Amino acid sequence: MEKAKVYFTSFETSFQENLLQKLNRLIRTAGIGDIDFQDRYAAIKIHFGEYGNLAFLRPNYAKVVGDVVKELGGKPFLTDCNTLYVGSRKNALDHMDTAYLNGFSPYATGCQVIIADGLKGTDEALVPIDGVYVKEAKIGRALMDADILISLTHFKGHEATGFGGTLKNIGMGGGSRAGKMEMHSAGKPHVRPKKCVGCGMCTRVCAHSAIQVEDHKARIDHDRCVGCGRCIGVCPKDAVTPASDESNDILNCKIAEYTWAICKDRPCFHISLICDVSPNCDCHSENDRPIIPNVGMLASFDPVALDMACADLCNQQPVLPNSLLAEQMESAGHDEHDHEHDHFYYTHPDTNWRSCIEHAVRIGLGTDQYELITL
Repeated sequence: MEKAKVYFTSFETSFQENLLQKLNRLIRTAGIGDIDFQDRYAAIKIHFGEYGNLAFLRPNYAKVVGDVVKELGGKPFLTDCNTLYVGSRKNALDHMDTAYLNGFSPYATGCQVIIADGLKGTDEALVPIDGVYVKEAKIGRALMDADILISLTHFKGHEATGFGGTLKNIGMGGGSRAGKMEMHSAGKPHVRPKKCVGCGMCTRVCAHSAIQVEDHKARIDHDRCVGCGRCIGVCPKDAVTPASDESNDILNCKIAEYTWAICKDRPCFHISLICDVSPNCDCHSENDRPIIPNVGMLASFDPVALDMACADLCNQQPVLPNSLLAEQMESAGHDEHDHEHDHFYYTHPDTNWRSCIEHAVRIGLGTDQYELITL
């Protein structure tokens, strides 16, 4: 496979061109205009940020992308799926409230917000794929209804996958609640009795009669349970929880397969911003100080090459003092001049981000070989 083109521009500005104008120039130069947007729905897959986290991308960047899509004749909307865990984005109402509080209102971005997997995270499209780990991906329906996919990613560290880049934004972010559970878990959900009030909501949504309420407590029969995750979405007390017992390497491989399921058979374009590189995911309700300086903005038609380029650029950066990365390296007796230094490995030593890249290449999602074109 020939090298993919990845376009890059730094965060340096001038009196003639600000960051928003640079982003506009970047995505146009990278070829977004080669896509036929005329009268077609374009999903801009983004992370709206958990409430309390301030490292997520500013909505101004989303407006630039949305405006370009409109100028090209398309109908853009901002989208993400509900979370598997308890937080400010667990259902569509809270999720939209959080998006608006974080600045992603239609008035600020010019785009409507659509939560792709519906009110309770159960509105999904089943996408057959013959993956190594996934046979039928469970994707937020609105995401699959779109004609075109654009990913707009905040590149940062991640406590389970090493870093959160384009593949994670699409694959994990695009999974419905059941899809997220499939990626995170090799098992099935269970009930925490102390939180359960025996309301029976879970029994009403279970299509396999796997849940019974006895003595005012729900119990899941794992012989009947198929792991769809609907019980997690409807529980008003957050008493039903996933197993979350999948190894990080297999989690990364599943993310690659979900990304392939979402991207295949339609035009896709990918944008990634390396700024405010927090050590953990934007799903946290807080964000730690950045581990490296801001780097720049990148765009490509190849999501694998884009993640690879972002990782390489990050690993060329100095370590910021007093960051989690600096503390981890000091405690382990390393310095940034160590052979094959990897900022993301040193930040979270039990992760291996390369497993996602390698599997994505194996399944034909893209290539890890790229040509970096600097604007």
